[in-house]
Amino acid sequence: MKAEGGSSSGVSSSGQLQKSSSKSVSQVQAQATEAMAEPAYTMPVFRQRTAEEGTEEYQRVSTNVGKGLTVIQEELHRMRMATKAQVDSLAIQREVKEMMYKRTDLLDDIPKMPDFIVALRPHTVWEKTPVKLFCTVQGNPRPVVKWYKGAAPVNPLNAPGKYKIENKYGVHSLIISRCAVSDTGEYRAVATNAHGTTTSKATVTVKRPAGAGESSHLGLVPHLTEIHASKLEVSLLDRFSVSFGVEGGSISLVCTMVVVPDLPNLPPLAQWYRDDKLLKPGKLVEMSVGGGVARLTLPHLAKDDEGLYTLRIFTKDGTAEHSAYLFVSDAAPSSAGAPGAPMSVKAYDINSDYVLVAWKPPNTVNEAAITGYFVDRCESGSDTWVQCNDAPVKVCKYPVHGLKVGRSYHFRVRAVNSAGISRPSRKSDKVTALDEAESARLQVIKIEGKYDIVIKDDDLEGYVTIPGEPTDVHASEIFKSYVVLSWKPPSPRGRAPLWYVIEKCLAGTGAWQRINTAVELRSPRYPVFDLQDGQKYQFRVYSVNMYGSSEASVPSEPVQKVDQDGVPSAPGMVIATRNTKSSVFVQWDAPKLLKNLMGYYIDGRVVGSKEWFPCNHKPFKHSRFVVHGLIPGESYTFRVQAVNVFGLSEESQESSPIAVEPALATPSAPFGITMLSSDGASITLAWKKPKHHGGSKVNAYYIDKRDADTLAWKEFNLTAVTERMCTVDNLKDGTFYEFKVQAANMAGVGLPSAPSYPMKCEAWTMEEPGPAYDLGFSEVRSHSLVLLWKAPVYVGASSVTGYLVDMAKKGSSEFVTLTEEAVSHRYLQVSGLEEGETYVFRVRSVNAQGVGKPSQLSEPVCARALPGTNEILASVDEETGDVFLSLEACEISETSKFVWSKNYKVIGDCPRVSVTDKGRTSRLTFTNPDKDDLGRYSVVVTDTDGVSASHTLTEDALNTMLELSYAIRHPIVPLKHGLNYEILEKGHVRFWVQAVKLSPSVSYRFIVNDKEVKTGEGVKISHDVATGIIQMTVETFTRANEGTYTVQIHDGKAKTQSSLVLVGDVFKVALREAEFQRKEHIRKQGPHFSEYLYFTVTEDCTVMLACKVANVKKETSFHWYKEDDEIVPETPPNVLSGACALPIPLFSRKDQGVFKAVLSDDRGKDTSAFDISGKVFDDIINALAQNAGASASELVLQCTPEGIRLQCYMNYYTEEMKTVWKHKESKIASSEKMRIGGTAEMAWMQICDPSDKEKGKYTIEISDGVQTHARTFDLSGQAYTDAYEEYLRLKAAAFAEKNRGRVVGGLPDVVTIMEQKSLSLTCTVWGEPTPEVSWFKNEQEVSSSEHTKVTFEGGKFASMVINKVTPDDSGKYSINVRNKYGGEFVEITVSVYRHGEQIPEPKLGQPKTAASTPVPPKSPAPPSKTPTPVPSKSQTPMSMKSPTPASTPASTPVPKSPTPTPKSPTPQSRGAKSPTPPRFMKSPTPPRK
Repeated sequence: MKAEGGSSSGVSSSGQLQKSSSKSVSQVQAQATEAMAEPAYTMPVFRQRTAEEGTEEYQRVSTNVGKGLTVIQEELHRMRMATKAQVDSLAIQREVKEMMYKRTDLLDDIPKMPDFIVALRPHTVWEKTPVKLFCTVQGNPRPVVKWYKGAAPVNPLNAPGKYKIENKYGVHSLIISRCAVSDTGEYRAVATNAHGTTTSKATVTVKRPAGAGESSHLGLVPHLTEIHASKLEVSLLDRFSVSFGVEGGSISLVCTMVVVPDLPNLPPLAQWYRDDKLLKPGKLVEMSVGGGVARLTLPHLAKDDEGLYTLRIFTKDGTAEHSAYLFVSDAAPSSAGAPGAPMSVKAYDINSDYVLVAWKPPNTVNEAAITGYFVDRCESGSDTWVQCNDAPVKVCKYPVHGLKVGRSYHFRVRAVNSAGISRPSRKSDKVTALDEAESARLQVIKIEGKYDIVIKDDDLEGYVTIPGEPTDVHASEIFKSYVVLSWKPPSPRGRAPLWYVIEKCLAGTGAWQRINTAVELRSPRYPVFDLQDGQKYQFRVYSVNMYGSSEASVPSEPVQKVDQDGVPSAPGMVIATRNTKSSVFVQWDAPKLLKNLMGYYIDGRVVGSKEWFPCNHKPFKHSRFVVHGLIPGESYTFRVQAVNVFGLSEESQESSPIAVEPALATPSAPFGITMLSSDGASITLAWKKPKHHGGSKVNAYYIDKRDADTLAWKEFNLTAVTERMCTVDNLKDGTFYEFKVQAANMAGVGLPSAPSYPMKCEAWTMEEPGPAYDLGFSEVRSHSLVLLWKAPVYVGASSVTGYLVDMAKKGSSEFVTLTEEAVSHRYLQVSGLEEGETYVFRVRSVNAQGVGKPSQLSEPVCARALPGTNEILASVDEETGDVFLSLEACEISETSKFVWSKNYKVIGDCPRVSVTDKGRTSRLTFTNPDKDDLGRYSVVVTDTDGVSASHTLTEDALNTMLELSYAIRHPIVPLKHGLNYEILEKGHVRFWVQAVKLSPSVSYRFIVNDKEVKTGEGVKISHDVATGIIQMTVETFTRANEGTYTVQIHDGKAKTQSSLVLVGDVFKVALREAEFQRKEHIRKQGPHFSEYLYFTVTEDCTVMLACKVANVKKETSFHWYKEDDEIVPETPPNVLSGACALPIPLFSRKDQGVFKAVLSDDRGKDTSAFDISGKVFDDIINALAQNAGASASELVLQCTPEGIRLQCYMNYYTEEMKTVWKHKESKIASSEKMRIGGTAEMAWMQICDPSDKEKGKYTIEISDGVQTHARTFDLSGQAYTDAYEEYLRLKAAAFAEKNRGRVVGGLPDVVTIMEQKSLSLTCTVWGEPTPEVSWFKNEQEVSSSEHTKVTFEGGKFASMVINKVTPDDSGKYSINVRNKYGGEFVEITVSVYRHGEQIPEPKLGQPKTAASTPVPPKSPAPPSKTPTPVPSKSQTPMSMKSPTPASTPASTPVPKSPTPTPKSPTPQSRGAKSPTPPRFMKSPTPPRK
């Protein structure tokens, strides 16, 4: 039996069917396009057995299969159910489609008895599954069909929900929704009319799976047979279309299908072909089939892949095929203008060291002609390519020699033209260099049909040493570039390895010359390149082996190096005809001279353009071609070139221009017939236009009607209806009618629509309005669209006040109302859509009585804009100034029209606007635009896939365009800059204006205070067309020039003027500037300052006053002044250097004042003044602070007898700098406790008499006005302890120094005295407590005597008097003054001379002062962690040169401003004053011998 399963019309198990099938039933209905004439799947026939045979068979099967059989049956049952719905759905649609549109040649009124066009078919189904019996019957009058089971009629009312009887489109069906075993039987469909009765029968068998609760019948166990892939039923659904790829990219060709049965482990047998050549899977071609999809993937596209691809599926009934073309365009060239890559590279005539490589040339459209090709080779497994030819070869063949025997190679080719070298072609298949002659020398002999014996020719030849000569020497390839010699190997050849020697000679001369001296040739092929043009040559060949050489072969026929053939002649007439909306069919006559034709290249161009584009990228072999990928509505012309091994022929003549339009056909059927109103005697209908107009405008509709109870259709209108709405009258009240509509165009009347649902003719009396109709869409974009509809014909008890719009996603019954309140207009902008989602809409009309019935659902619409969609452009015509709206359509057809609307009401003949169309652009121009023209404008392009757009014209936009329109209609010369003035260097004043653009014919005039000014004395007027500048220069600008200046410009029709008012303060400013520039000019005639005085600060913080001078000479003098006092720098200024500078070292407040620089010679004098005060002074200080702050060292701790001092060294310091000391972030003010000061090299802060509360972090901040430079020191912990102990030590030492014994003054260094005189050495001493005084002579203590009297009075005055000195009293005297804190030792040299002698030169003794030794502290002080400066040389002891007392008071041993220590952490390098006692401190005890 044959099974057909349940239908797709909503049976109870439809959910299961959809779940288990690979495609939903609704998709199958929408996509299946071919009728199914036979059942898709044949179930195995049950065996007819006797009871005994059945029992044995059942036991055997049960034993072998067991429980596994149940699993297999369930899986098979599931697959059957999944495929039945698909198969039956396809069958129903296929048969319905075939039968719907069959027209008989007989008239409708010819009687005919019933006839089953499609008879019932038997079914075998499983229990609890649906089954559908259907048949198609025709006859006149229409037969009535009744259903019977056996002899009993089938009545759905007797078993509600079990049976369903349908009659649609002439197809009668009986559906049994849930079969039981009792439903098994014979079913009949009996068709009856007035002329007879016909019956169709079929058997339904319902089976129950084993183990389902009842005893199983043995016949229910099917025999499981193997199913071959070619036994499957396959229907192709979504098919791959014409595709476009680019070299280097990838592409997939996909075709979906319905497979019955769909077995996961048994996919259909699919084959792919390119240009009728079977493809095999590999690296360049990937294939897969399964899951209802056949896929071919090309992962590495090249132009070799271009061609017609065919998918061939083997099915039960033969094959199912689909073909489409794949275009592969050139990738971007390696250099601009370089040609495309060659293609189809193959190797022929393969020998042991030689192959012949051939290829196809690329198409050259706009590139320069190809001048030759380079051939590259690489060994298999390597990526290294080697160029084979040094010079480009001009033909598409090249002999490659020098290969290695047994090696495998790939080859590729590159094209060359004047612009560069192309990308390489795809590499050839692998070829191996082997000697074909070796395999030809093997013979296979069969013995008794079983055994193969291989015999070599060497065995048959016997023992041969010297080979025979080659034979048949000839030229197998003759080209302009080369000649290929070929010959047959010698026989006998011998067993030793063989090679060949070739000789050539000019034909007829006999002067033979060897040509392969450097090559040991082993193949019977050899390319010769170095032959002279126009000469004929003969060749002969020797066979050579290790034993010797053969005789020479017979010389070849004379050979001349010329091209045997050239390119083909140009193809003949090219004719282009319409094909589809994006393709054109091009055919042409073959060339008269084919010359080994490879194929053709087709080029196209848009009419009006000069640029050609390639239509194919690989030579096409036939003389007809479909050019795809064209712009709908655009016009093109085409040309063709023939291709052979020599290149491309001349172009053919161009075809006639042709617009890209579908081929002319009748329109498709209208659809969506809906009832708008009825009055009991007529019905008003509306319908939707055909989806395909057939390439011509639909200009007529014809309506047929019939009583729903009859089959005979009657024409309603003999005269064409032009609108898509019609009132059908002369109907009977209460009768149901069906209608169908046909559309017509210039090609004829198209197919009729499907019959409408039965419509009852009865008067509508409801108070609510009828349905809106003709729902359509405009401006469909990715996230929005505009829904349009027409008002209901039947309005109800009152007029329609508005509309409600509902929306749902396709396939969903959940509608969402988009309008909270009814809208009064008949359009709605819908936004917020999901891109790519499909929606349906309906509209409900509203009046005062309520909401009317909804409209028919709209067609599903996908939220996606058409490719290349443009929006409406609102602009102004640059020539006329007209305000317009325009749209350039992305798609157009020959019958397309632009329909403009305002607020979605079509604009007819309206005086306010005019519409002009040109090609794909339409323009709506406003006559006199004003506020009445505001609104939303839309345009629809008819006979396209919905090309439309809209634009809302707002008041602001209109005003802007009106201003621009006025400017265009009343043109002015646009100005970049209005009239302005400029003071030139001589005090001249230039008045100028700049226009955006000026023509050479421009005219203009200047008017000053209402009087025209022309070029004359002191005034120059000119213009420059290139820059658009018009100018007037006044050489002498005085008070008389105050007033209003105007320039008037005329340039063609455009004109403009610009004015400038120079009066009052504005004029005074200009006059002052002019006078200043005039004086400047005069000043610069002599020596002058090109740059006036300015200041800079050097790295060592020296302030430099600098200036630059110009126009100087050797005699020019330069002087510096401060406050009129001349300054004479150490280095005289050099004016000839062009720059002079005055250094101001150690800058401080004292340097404030006015500095002047005076430059003069006999030509004049110039002065520059620089006032250093106020802000200038602050700027200099800040500049110094910036340098000082950047160079500041880290804080250094220095202990003194007075306290602890923190010092910061820098390049320069002055108290005018903004310097702040902080302790724990609190600012420190200078006080007795915290003293702040500095020197030129450092800033310091001293903590007097420190205590623990002075511990903490100390910071110095130096501000330069822009940034603050900070340095810190943490005076706490061990650092503070060490510093404090050092301070105590120094304090004790200072106290000792202050109170030690010392000579305050009165003693000379040297005394010269005449004998017999009295010598008195007296001095003042001081010390606390009172010191002890001792006198010494020559280091021996002197005691008081008559001759030498020593006194010490009042603890203050010490003296030694020597009465009547003698020469013996000469010597070195000294006084030692000391107390417990120390003392001082002072020496005096005494010289005694006799009377009459010359006073001797004083002779100084030893240095009078020794280094003082302070009293050591009671406990040794710990070593200080801060470096102690070493005394400088200036601190070493010095002898007193005069008897004048020392000028340094003893009470101030430590100066207030100590010499700074160095910046580095090792300040010993500087001569800082030591905190030890001063240089004149003496040892408390004199040295003794």
